[in-house]
Amino acid sequence: MQFNVLCYLAIMIFSGMAFGRLVKLVKLPNVTGYLLAGLVLGPSVLKIIPKDTIDSIAVISEVALGFIAFSIGNEFKMSYFKKVGAAPIVIAALEALGAVVAVCAVLVAFGNDLPFSIVLSSIAAATAPAATIMVIRQYKAKGPVTETLLSVVALDDAVALMLFGIAVAVAGMLNSTANVSVVSMIFSPIVEIIGALGIGAVLGMLLTYFVRFFKKDGNRLSLAVGFVFAGIGIADVLGISSLLLCMALGAVFVNFSKQSLPVMKVVDAVTPPIFMLFFVASGAALELSVLPTLGIVGVIYVVFRVVGKVLGTYAGAAICKCDKKIKKYLGYALLPQAGVAIGLSLAATTVVPEYGQTIRAIVLCATFIYELLGPAVTKIALKKAGEIQ
Repeated sequence: MQFNVLCYLAIMIFSGMAFGRLVKLVKLPNVTGYLLAGLVLGPSVLKIIPKDTIDSIAVISEVALGFIAFSIGNEFKMSYFKKVGAAPIVIAALEALGAVVAVCAVLVAFGNDLPFSIVLSSIAAATAPAATIMVIRQYKAKGPVTETLLSVVALDDAVALMLFGIAVAVAGMLNSTANVSVVSMIFSPIVEIIGALGIGAVLGMLLTYFVRFFKKDGNRLSLAVGFVFAGIGIADVLGISSLLLCMALGAVFVNFSKQSLPVMKVVDAVTPPIFMLFFVASGAALELSVLPTLGIVGVIYVVFRVVGKVLGTYAGAAICKCDKKIKKYLGYALLPQAGVAIGLSLAATTVVPEYGQTIRAIVLCATFIYELLGPAVTKIALKKAGEIQ
């Protein structure tokens, strides 16, 4: 039987909820259940959700990514980072960069194409804060490692989005058949990133100005959604990063608007179904037939992302003269990877389309591994640091 799109969306939501409950029985995050739901119902297993339906709801993925980036921007509170100092910023930058450099260097050493290696390795920077925060709350962890961890995960995805923006622009230039100068290769990504951040900042100021005239939650929600939609649309028209644009929109809004907290509370209340559909669709898009071809590339991504994050965290903590426990254990608490990484893998398919399915398959498989092992490793790291009783 062939259903219409709305019927498929309903099936995706109900299956996502069911699998979300199932994975809770084995203490796994909801996102793992959503991905499993999509995988089971998708073209690779039961074939209940056809491929053309997944393709036809691509706009939902764009909207979900916009709101994910907007939420990340809202974590970028300057008042908070003034209070905690520079250490979380330095550590977040170096652990993200460490993951990118480690994965990219090994991929290139094994003979992979440079554009492919740059884009895939840039996704390695992202960390899933939800799983980490869940462990901290569940075990009531307290101490210097926990405090630094919370600050780093708040910054991590913002750093990852910027690194991905640079990687995408550089890979696009490398893939261009035209003769491109070195100067153009250096400045083109910078212009794209500054453009996305600048337009996002302008939209953030406009949202800050107009939200003052509305008191009802419904009107404020409509205004915020309208600005996020506008940001996604403008980015698409101009060919710049909607992720960076929406992140800047959220960052400016949270730092300049007194209404940001109630607005985000309403936005967070209505976005879960969008995120659920996004993750279920991502799971359904995973082609199991690609998995046997991943081989060494998948192993490199999974292993050297961890190596890069641990070494980068150690370097950042050493530079900032942090507690020895932070240097020793913090990196291992940054393993989980989910929403932003999956979103970036989707965006990456437009940059290196010939590797699109491979990139998505690697990231989705890595997500399963990290979401299975990540929370457990985070718990062990915090326990070793003496912050879980």
